[in-house]
Amino acid sequence: MERLVMDRVYALYPRYDEKGLEMIRSAYGIASLALKDMTRSNGHPFIEHPDAVAKIAYEEIGLPAECIAAIYLHEASRFFPETDIASGKFGKDVYTIVDGLNKISTINPKDTRLEAENYKKLIVSYSRDPRVTVLKIADRLEVMRSLDMFPKLSRERKVLETMMLYIPLAHQLGLYNIKSEMEDIYFRHADPEQYRTITNKLKSTERDRQKLMTQFIEPLKQKLSDEGIQYKLKVRTKTALSIYKKMQKQKVPFEGVFDVFAIRFIIDCEEDRAVEHALCWKVFSYVTEEYESDTKRLRDWISNPKPNGYESLHITVKNKEGSYLEVQIRTKRMDDMAESGLASHWSYKGIRHEATLDKWLTAVRYALENPMGSEGDPMAAYYEDELLEMPTKEVFVFTPSGELRKLPAGATVLDFAFDIHTNLGVKCTGGKVNGKAVRINEKLKTGDIVEIMSGKNQKPSQDWLNIVISNKARNKIRQKLSEAEFKKAADGKELLNRRLKNWKMEIDDETMAAVMKKLPYKTLNAFYAAIGEGELDVADVKNMVGEIRNAEVPAAADQEKKVGGILKERNNNNDDILVIDAKNVKGIDYRMAKCCNPVFGDDVFGFVTRTEGIKIHRMSCPNAARLLDMYPYRIQKVKWSDNPSTGNFQTGLRVTAALEPSVINEIMDIVNSFRASIRMFNVTENDRQSTYEITMKIAVPSNLELDKVTSQIRNLRNVIKINRM
Repeated sequence: MERLVMDRVYALYPRYDEKGLEMIRSAYGIASLALKDMTRSNGHPFIEHPDAVAKIAYEEIGLPAECIAAIYLHEASRFFPETDIASGKFGKDVYTIVDGLNKISTINPKDTRLEAENYKKLIVSYSRDPRVTVLKIADRLEVMRSLDMFPKLSRERKVLETMMLYIPLAHQLGLYNIKSEMEDIYFRHADPEQYRTITNKLKSTERDRQKLMTQFIEPLKQKLSDEGIQYKLKVRTKTALSIYKKMQKQKVPFEGVFDVFAIRFIIDCEEDRAVEHALCWKVFSYVTEEYESDTKRLRDWISNPKPNGYESLHITVKNKEGSYLEVQIRTKRMDDMAESGLASHWSYKGIRHEATLDKWLTAVRYALENPMGSEGDPMAAYYEDELLEMPTKEVFVFTPSGELRKLPAGATVLDFAFDIHTNLGVKCTGGKVNGKAVRINEKLKTGDIVEIMSGKNQKPSQDWLNIVISNKARNKIRQKLSEAEFKKAADGKELLNRRLKNWKMEIDDETMAAVMKKLPYKTLNAFYAAIGEGELDVADVKNMVGEIRNAEVPAAADQEKKVGGILKERNNNNDDILVIDAKNVKGIDYRMAKCCNPVFGDDVFGFVTRTEGIKIHRMSCPNAARLLDMYPYRIQKVKWSDNPSTGNFQTGLRVTAALEPSVINEIMDIVNSFRASIRMFNVTENDRQSTYEITMKIAVPSNLELDKVTSQIRNLRNVIKINRM
């Protein structure tokens, strides 16, 4: 008999070492003997229940051998309290887990709906080891999977308890897959008619979703392959309960739910933030270049992840058939986190080693149970040293209310304060970590409970940039430090513009960039601030502009003058003038040049090519000088026929902006607020300069509308420079 038990244990739990397998064998032997005459509601042997719970704990969560042994001992001791688990045979940890599970099993909620929060607190209070709560959730999942065997009243009570108690706990612990499954089972029993209706519709449309995915990826395959981007594509369908909630909220039928499913890109790449972000934005640019996007529905949770750690790019696009599709773009690491949450970090990359997991979980529980600390507690110092950082590039810490926050490894109290809210970060004077007062530069460890202390008179200093490591905190500190500079800059800019107006001068973006290269100022704000403070004389700026323009060969103005002269000469010789129909920008014999992307209203000329008809160029096109010098006989004078009504001109813009996540949405909102639409949008992070380099293609009816767009974007606080491509 013992041989059979051991063989079974070996087969079920091959990952554990000999010590762990022997512990499980002993526990299983006790349980099988104690429960041999007991059956479940369906008449099957009761031992099937701990078997199924143990399988969940082992395969779906990745808990250590002590937990598997505790599952069997819990069921044995629950029905037979005389079962010996305290003799030391199984160790203190197993005893603690079993004791916690036994206490939770005695809870009998009278009205779950009214006292849900208190009951949840009671469950957690019985869980001196955090694995107790995890195992109770695994136990409840098995019960939900077997729900049909229970009598009606018992089934209804378990369904309600699960929704009010165990689903929120699963969410809090990051067991998102388990949470979703329990929600689905709950819905099936709580509202079987709606559940059946929605699931049937999901099944009937499954082939359509797969077809849409196949059609969607086809035009993108070659581009992604050429870039060497390794990815996996899958359809992620919402759960029946999620769809039903949307139907209720939006008051629409199933067919009216906009995002029943999403097409998900999962990029396989190295776990480096810069690499991950660059690849996600690159895939994003390919998708939005190929498909028309609804930029109002862009969700950038890469630059600014959700508080629970969720990272992904979401965009809604319209395919060739006119159907709207939600596209999610993330890396494998981001997807693992999204699917399994915090639980994925318990078992990520071999972290299932029992000793590591045991120490970490125990230390986290100690920190949670001792928020105020204790000077006389000899274990306090021990757990302060033993609270292990997870071997990842993040740390997971808690607010006093239990909210989980993800920060970069090495993050400080000050990083945490800015992660909660900018105003809290600005006023941060220090904090309490697990009840102990600390300075703002205190580094945080996974499992810490952090409370922020603030002062009304506190202000950021330059030194703070050496304390924080998160982009969010660094950008906010720079922003606050720059506020005084902004005020000076506003005065300087007003002074410069007033003088330029008196001199009847204008400085374009290219000339301004050249001026900046000659001066020791890194930003335009610093440049204007220097003028405002009197550090830089406006007359000196004027002289520099003159030198730059005289040095240009050929200057844009000279170039346009030269082109215009030739065109005038040809016109005097009665050469034909090509009339461009603004309502048909492709024409028959002409095309808009891709090198300069002319827009209705631009000063333009034509160039007769050998094979592609006449190409229309802006007079300020960077290629105009070369074409004029080498092929003057091919220059064709052109003019616009009328005001555009349905004309649609594509042009490019290049924007340099501060590394502030909100600026991306602000730029998109501006474009959408005018008669313009985004055709392509690409973002590259320049960590060295702390800037975004944004390139986009937009469709506009005229250069007047384009001027409105560029002017609005240029006035954004975090925009440094904008140029037309």
